[in-house]
Amino acid sequence: MTNGLLALLASAPIIILFILMVWSRWPAVKAMPVAWLITMALVYFVWDVPLNWLLASNVNGLFIAFQILLIVFGALAVLFMLRESGAIEVINRGFTRISPDRRIQVIIIAWFFGGFIEGAAGFGTPAALVAPLLLSLGFPALAAVIVALVANSSPVSFGAVGTPTLLGIGASLNTPETVDALNGAGLGYGEFIHNVGAWSALIHSIPAMLIPLIVVVIMTRFFGEKKSFREGFAVWPYALFAGVCFVIPYLLSAWFLGPEFPSIIGPLVGLAIIIPLTRAGFLVPKTHWDFAEKEKWPVSWMGSISPSTSDNEKNISLFKAWIPYILIGLLLILSRIPSLPFSDWLNSLEIRFSGLFNTSVGNSFVPLKNPGLFPFIFVALLGVVIFKMKKQESCAVWKDTFDKIKIPAIALFFAVPLVRLMMDSGNNLTEMDSMPLVMAGYLAGIFQGVWPAFAPFVGVLGTFISGSNTVSNMLFSLFQYSLAENLGISRTIVVSLQNVGGAIGNMICIHNIIAVCATVGLTGIEGLIIKRNVIPVVIYATITGIIVFLIIYSTGVNVF
Repeated sequence: MTNGLLALLASAPIIILFILMVWSRWPAVKAMPVAWLITMALVYFVWDVPLNWLLASNVNGLFIAFQILLIVFGALAVLFMLRESGAIEVINRGFTRISPDRRIQVIIIAWFFGGFIEGAAGFGTPAALVAPLLLSLGFPALAAVIVALVANSSPVSFGAVGTPTLLGIGASLNTPETVDALNGAGLGYGEFIHNVGAWSALIHSIPAMLIPLIVVVIMTRFFGEKKSFREGFAVWPYALFAGVCFVIPYLLSAWFLGPEFPSIIGPLVGLAIIIPLTRAGFLVPKTHWDFAEKEKWPVSWMGSISPSTSDNEKNISLFKAWIPYILIGLLLILSRIPSLPFSDWLNSLEIRFSGLFNTSVGNSFVPLKNPGLFPFIFVALLGVVIFKMKKQESCAVWKDTFDKIKIPAIALFFAVPLVRLMMDSGNNLTEMDSMPLVMAGYLAGIFQGVWPAFAPFVGVLGTFISGSNTVSNMLFSLFQYSLAENLGISRTIVVSLQNVGGAIGNMICIHNIIAVCATVGLTGIEGLIIKRNVIPVVIYATITGIIVFLIIYSTGVNVF
């Protein structure tokens, strides 16, 4: 079998998903079972993977899907608790006092608040919080999902206190050969990973400054009454300033502190600057922009979750209304800083399995480290006490949460096993590489002359398939490192491009899209979201690729 045909077969599940979800507009709940069946057939008949590995990959996929669903469940519980308590109405008024302009609101919430949650928790948590918050503020459900996903891109390389860089890359490249090469260049392994983080932030920085403007332009073009790009570009001075406020502390913390802090410090410093200046009217357009009346919205914009708030008349202050979100952010940070004891306490309860069906497949689940359980569900329960909710209100929270989780669960229970099958397909009797490596290797043979310009797209592919920048880096970091070594170009910079591409792919990864749609009650619209978000993905990845191509081949930069 030729390499080209094998690469085509390896990409068949992805091609099928694009055809069914993007062109045929099938919902994920229908498209995923079909793609899963095709993947099973390919893995068994072409890759010749033994049955025990097929079983192990599927069971492991279901195990991971459950953990993702727990995050979605917790995010929904927080949303419904805030709605039933009346707190979300207070938060809405608070944002209106900062600025009634939806363009300003989306930058503050999706870019800064979402970026902070990414830095603290990662793994799909930011969009799962941001999208329902935007929904509650009166955004169309579809708009809330799209902008939440696009904004949650630049922070992802340093999400969950640096996990994609520290573990995704760090665990993959820590081989004797790599360490020997680094020692020969006078570098320690820790210094190398730090440099990868620093270069990742530097590569992100220019397109990241444009993300707030891109988010706003997408919103006004696709969801404005006039379908206008111009209404989005009208806010360009504020949007670019917001990008700078985020990126400068983000970049400095990556270079001087390490991969753990950019996506925490960048958003927090940015918020501290942007909110008081926004209140003072700095760079805020005099003409406010809003969506059309809800009666004019197409049905496809709206989910099954009502953004309306409770009718109760409780006297809730703005600070009190924000307590659940403050607690979520605080608990996420405290529980994820290794030097604090809280992380060890949460890690004390762990469910682990290994050697599944006589394979090397294993996994673990630390319930209290899953954001869905702690802090989401914990804060949702605490909110009952904080807001003195009635029994009827509390029951409505959990009833609505269970109702909205059912359909996304079906899609995820096929999507994640599909991913694990592709990733584990390297465990076969024919000694072929796994399906993702076959695809990447074939593309490398075509584009190796201009590889730096194409490298980010491999990271995008990895995240699209796996749903995680961390897993994308685990899949392709060694591949990118080895290719750079063979081409005689900077291994640090090419691996950084992998890290950046993995973050960009977060905008279109299927896991996130299904999960985030669930938080606003959208079903059957996943293909449209992928189609819309592919545009900023291509723009972002192309900019980063061209910048690095010029750096490597025009400046003669000498980095390991």
